[in-house]
Amino acid sequence: MWSATEHHPHATLLSDFILGSQDGLVNVLGILLGLVAASSDVHVIFIAAGAALAAESISMGAVAYTSTLARRSLYLSEEERERAEMRDVPELEREEVRTILRKWGYEGDEVEEMLRRLEAKPKAMIDVMMAFELNLASVPESAPRRSAEVVFAATVVGSFIPLLPFFFLASDLHLAAVVAVVISAAMLFAVGWYEARTTMGTVWQSGLRMVIIGLGAGFAGFLVGHFAGLL
Repeated sequence: MWSATEHHPHATLLSDFILGSQDGLVNVLGILLGLVAASSDVHVIFIAAGAALAAESISMGAVAYTSTLARRSLYLSEEERERAEMRDVPELEREEVRTILRKWGYEGDEVEEMLRRLEAKPKAMIDVMMAFELNLASVPESAPRRSAEVVFAATVVGSFIPLLPFFFLASDLHLAAVVAVVISAAMLFAVGWYEARTTMGTVWQSGLRMVIIGLGAGFAGFLVGHFAGLL
């Protein structure tokens, strides 16, 4: 059934979800593989993985909040600067808008007509300058908190994925590690698949890219643990 309302994926939420889930999964998987290679003490493994999960999720959520807040502050400061320039050097701003309009294919009288219409709506003119001169996107007031929540939750979920087999296979840590690698690869592929389906990527290419990057980082953790265990 046709609907007048279109639903589009939110690019920022998608990137936050991918960032949190991939970071949590890869970090905990690397720690687990390194610990299994260096130690056979399941209690040490659980403590280290739990500590990594807590620290990583809080850290990632905090970074998401502060980075998004910084983007909002930058946008607001640049927006205020554009307002001042529209007031103090209006002809310079008009010429910048003309340049943008010409890039869009407007010519001659069309440019002046569009410029006149934009000048009649200062908010529209500022939005054009912010988006197409400065290449900055508006950041809502709620965005820092929402970004922090999404990244935090995605990091927690991603961190639990490689840890799950160790709850059920604590008596055989090497088997648990193998299962952790398998389900982590499946999760990474699913994240890549979701990214490709939501954007314009190729499902297999995006999925395999996620798997290679994630397992490569996990293997690095295994190597560190392996050589540490030889010391």
